[in-house]
Amino acid sequence: MTNINLLIEIVGEHAANALCQKYKTLTELTKADVAELQQVEGVGLAQARKIKAALELAQRLTREVLGESPILDTPDKVADFLRDEVRPYRTEQFKVLLLNARKRLIRVVDVAHGTLDTVLVHAREVFRHAISNNAAAIILVHNHPSSETSPSPQDITVTRDLIRAGQLLKIEVIDHVILGAKTENQPKDYASLRELGYFY
Repeated sequence: MTNINLLIEIVGEHAANALCQKYKTLTELTKADVAELQQVEGVGLAQARKIKAALELAQRLTREVLGESPILDTPDKVADFLRDEVRPYRTEQFKVLLLNARKRLIRVVDVAHGTLDTVLVHAREVFRHAISNNAAAIILVHNHPSSETSPSPQDITVTRDLIRAGQLLKIEVIDHVILGAKTENQPKDYASLRELGYFY
């Protein structure tokens, strides 16, 4: 079944056609909140909630298939794990993956929420969660709503500050992964600051 056929099953043919005209991809549709969806012709509150519920179920299925405690020892695995969750965000969100000694996920912590291009992160928030969950290591993750994955000077500074703090606490900062989107000039939808040489 095509995307429009699936939407017809949820909201009916008229609303489904209107949605597909406004949102060319499922990624664009996922980013819309309930209020925005209701502005589409034929979509009321109940239908908007059904759409959001269906998309949330799809995201939960992805996480379930990946397993409750995946091993996250490479940036591509991190991107695969968080890609669907992060894709709808319109502002920068900073997450910390807490890992055990075998690089298996303990939990994901939302540390900070930012603006379109900035997010403030404090070491005390990052490591408070790591200590309370007995994490042996952490991976820093945040998104760039612009889709550009190149680290900003602030991203680099924050990373190095957290690496130093982790060394004092004996909690390894394994990587800092920035999630964006693939483009013609950007073949991957993520960047690893470790792979880029900012970990030293």
